[in-house]
Amino acid sequence: MSIKIRPITVSDKDRWLELFKEYIVFYKSKLSDEQFELTWQRLNSGFNINGLLAELDGEIVGFTHYIFRPSTWAVEDFCYLEDLYTDPKVRGKGVGRALIKAVEDIAIAKGSKRLYWTTAPDNETARKLYDKVAITDRVQYKIFLNQ
Repeated sequence: MSIKIRPITVSDKDRWLELFKEYIVFYKSKLSDEQFELTWQRLNSGFNINGLLAELDGEIVGFTHYIFRPSTWAVEDFCYLEDLYTDPKVRGKGVGRALIKAVEDIAIAKGSKRLYWTTAPDNETARKLYDKVAITDRVQYKIFLNQ
């Protein structure tokens, strides 16, 4: 079993879209077709949204999106891992960990001082992994605007 992490390319759109839609459904949310397309365009246009795919034995089985942002706490940017999803069939096989590690390596190479992300409190499968690879020392609050 060989995991390969690589940047998203234009030819990956169909599989990326399939996985991204599964991810949105997993979180019991909805996005318009226009938002899916806008995200795809941003991933492929040099906009400040980056994406990686995970391949397991040649099949695309996961993705992550990440963003670099300025910080008021450091001269260097922080890296926010916004989305991470693996096909349920391959969970527990190291795909999520490999995606996180790849983003971590990119953030280190860019000189970032922090890599951070959030997940739902009831996402127990993901939290088992996250508790192994990172610290949890913050509580997140949010207000949905213009809904």
